[in-house]
Amino acid sequence: MQILAIVVSLAVTLVAVALFGKTIGHIVSVIKLGQPVSRTDEPGKRTVTLIKESLGHTRMLQWSHIGVMHWFVAFGFIGLFLTLVTAFGQLFDPHWALPIIGHWFVFEWVSEALSWTGLLSIIGLIAIRLRNLPRRSGGEEGRYSRFYGSVSWQAYYVEYTILGVLICILLLRGLEYQLGAGDKFHFPMTFFLGSGLFGGLSQHGLENAVYLVAMVKILISFAWMITISLNATMGVAWHRFTAWPNIWFKRKADGGTALGALQPISVNGAPIDFENIDELDEDATLGVGKVEDFTWKGLLDFTTCTECGRCQSQCPAWNTDKPLSPKLIMMNLREHAYAKAPYLLAADNDARKSLPELVLAEQDKPLVGPADVAVIDEDALWACTSCGACVQQCPVDIEHVDAIMDMRRYQVLIESSFPSELNGLFKGLENKGNPWNMNPSGRMDWAKDLPFEVKQVGSDVESLDEVEYLFWVGCAGAFEDRAKKTTQAVAELLNIAGVSFAVLGDGETCTGDPARRSGNEFVFQQLAMQNAEVFKETNVKKVVSTCAHCFNTLKNEYSQLGVELDVIHHTQLLNRLVRDGKLTPVAPAESSLNGQKITYHDPCYLGRHNQVYDAPRELLDIIPGAEYAEMPRNQTKSFCCGAGGARMWMEEKLGTRINLNRTTEAVETGADKIATGCPFCRVMLSDGLTAKQADGSARESVEVQDVAQLLLASVKRGES
Repeated sequence: MQILAIVVSLAVTLVAVALFGKTIGHIVSVIKLGQPVSRTDEPGKRTVTLIKESLGHTRMLQWSHIGVMHWFVAFGFIGLFLTLVTAFGQLFDPHWALPIIGHWFVFEWVSEALSWTGLLSIIGLIAIRLRNLPRRSGGEEGRYSRFYGSVSWQAYYVEYTILGVLICILLLRGLEYQLGAGDKFHFPMTFFLGSGLFGGLSQHGLENAVYLVAMVKILISFAWMITISLNATMGVAWHRFTAWPNIWFKRKADGGTALGALQPISVNGAPIDFENIDELDEDATLGVGKVEDFTWKGLLDFTTCTECGRCQSQCPAWNTDKPLSPKLIMMNLREHAYAKAPYLLAADNDARKSLPELVLAEQDKPLVGPADVAVIDEDALWACTSCGACVQQCPVDIEHVDAIMDMRRYQVLIESSFPSELNGLFKGLENKGNPWNMNPSGRMDWAKDLPFEVKQVGSDVESLDEVEYLFWVGCAGAFEDRAKKTTQAVAELLNIAGVSFAVLGDGETCTGDPARRSGNEFVFQQLAMQNAEVFKETNVKKVVSTCAHCFNTLKNEYSQLGVELDVIHHTQLLNRLVRDGKLTPVAPAESSLNGQKITYHDPCYLGRHNQVYDAPRELLDIIPGAEYAEMPRNQTKSFCCGAGGARMWMEEKLGTRINLNRTTEAVETGADKIATGCPFCRVMLSDGLTAKQADGSARESVEVQDVAQLLLASVKRGES
């Protein structure tokens, strides 16, 4: 038995290690096919982030019970590596233990604790997977499982491998106890296995049992290594190795998610200088048109995807029957990259011609197009609202939104292939500086009926040095009737609080967010450079914005053009003014208004993209006479209104409407007022509410209002 165990174990180990090393080399070569990108700044912060996210499991613990179980499994996998070394020693001597620490009680206790907690946790994770597996290939029971589309056998195999290894470790501990390696003090959690399972075996029988179990443990471990070495795209296994560099090389060294700013278009790792665009090589690729156009970090992202489906479970497009799943996007790109890699890595054209037909077919496959011919379904690409739920939920820091936006850029700038509705958006932005194609001369119409003068730069003040804030009105706030009410409410509140501010009036143009999120980087740069010039001329430093999209763009993206601004959202400023006693909410005198219920919808570009969750809630909480009701999906798990990613200007032709999904959730809280802090959200929720009121599923008295309007109504009660 001993000879057989030694020969079989060593033979399998040698094959496994050789294949493993070869596959690692292949994975590295595929990742290196990507375009350059600098991700080595602030190495100290990156290392701290890696430690926090790994040891603290901060990303995994967004789903608390699963995160706890995964922690024990992950650190059992790492911490119990020395038990594999022990198993090799036991092939030669069943009494063998690691030198120095082998019989140290701390090592023994920790090993046993990790084995039992890992065993219970992997059983729990297996149960969760089985409970949530798609029961059929389509329909509600299947599609809405977060595991829909994942390669199930790979997940099963990994989980049962861990289960088998942990069982072997515990059995070996029981055998060691029965062989007389120590008393119960050294085997506090396994002595009963020794006496209960192996109490009737002779010394020779116990030794043969050690050889057998040690061999099985080694075979399970290295069969797993062989299996994953033959499947470089087996993310559910490879993430154990690739997650570490993927976290370390994440976009934000301080641990933040890859949200907020969208990265500029780069060529060979350097951002394009749009002021000197004529000097750009005419063959330069703008965006991503082929898989090798992604950065090496993008290819590492695809390799690292664990197929856990957290992103898919939170995606507003997927949850309303669109073809977009962030998980399936990553999986499809990974499969395509590795299938095409032999062609890209071939030494010359002769070597390429000799490649199998499947590889050559992969080389010819378009990256984006109709679902039956392309890697990425064009309908899936344009279904994205850029809400960031996928990035927020990903436990290994994959940057889904960046990948989607880069593919959009190529489709718009190179292929001129995009939804027809965007023609109107681009025309309005280019010709009139706003997405509604309205005359810029009407940008001050919102202020006509206010009982005080709104100062305008150029006519009332020469520069922003004369006031505290530039009030950035935004296109919606200037032209959209519902958003105008928010603009007026904020202006009134600032006036009541004695805050000095001015607006740019017709000197303001769109920040460029809709253009950038729809892939039209040229138009974004045109608008942003125009605004940047105005900011420099008027000496803008502090900005308050009512639009979450303007807020995000000014705060996070204009620095790419050399403009540094101190940008605050109106809910943040109003909350500060209330705390400072400059605004005082008053309880309603009419009893009919008392007890009104308010719920709040988190705008994606305020919440997930910029972590502003508390200010609007604190404002709603302090409005006297009102009851606050939270929607089930809120804050980091809030559900999108459907307007982001320039979707506000595209028809929603597939599946059900995102805004109806969200409005239904808001109405079901029993709220009288649905509050939000973004004009895009207000439009979408208002339209959703109108539809629900029309079919009788929502009360006619329910309203959608901005937080500022609700606050103003409360503050003005004190003036009457």
